[in-house]
Amino acid sequence: MRRKLSGMKGLVVGIALIAGITVGTLSSKIVLVQADNYLNKDMKPAHVFPKNEQGQTYGFDIDASSPENRPDLIAAEAVDGTRGYVKRTDVEGPLPKTPEEAVAITKKNMAKGEKKIPLYAEDGTTIVGWFTVGKGEYTEK
Repeated sequence: MRRKLSGMKGLVVGIALIAGITVGTLSSKIVLVQADNYLNKDMKPAHVFPKNEQGQTYGFDIDASSPENRPDLIAAEAVDGTRGYVKRTDVEGPLPKTPEEAVAITKKNMAKGEKKIPLYAEDGTTIVGWFTVGKGEYTEK
C-alpha cells in the first residue's frame, strides 16, 4: 500500500507540476499582452495620410504619430475662414543643427514679425488664400 501511496503522490505531484506550468505560461502571456497594451496605450500607430496627384501627403497635423510623420500639406484655416493646406516646409523653415543656430533662427524670425504663406488646395499647387504665421514669443534665459 505504501508503494501505491508513493505512486499516487508522484502522480499528484506530476499533475500539479504540469498544471502549474500551464497556468504560469498562460498567466505570463496574459501579463505580457496587458503590459504591451499598457505601454502602447498612449502611443498612436503611424497614421497613413492620403496623397494627392503630386505624391504629397495631406491632412491634420494632430494625426501625426511623430514629427517625422507629419503630412507634407498641413490642414489650416486662414483668418478669413478659408480652409486649405500649408506646406510643412513653409511652416518649419530650415531646421537648426545646433541649439545656438536655433536661437539665431528664432531671433531672426522674431525680427521679421508676421509672415504670410500660401494656403493651398488639396492639390498642393492651387493657392486658395494666405495663412499668417505669427512671430510668437521668445524669452532668453
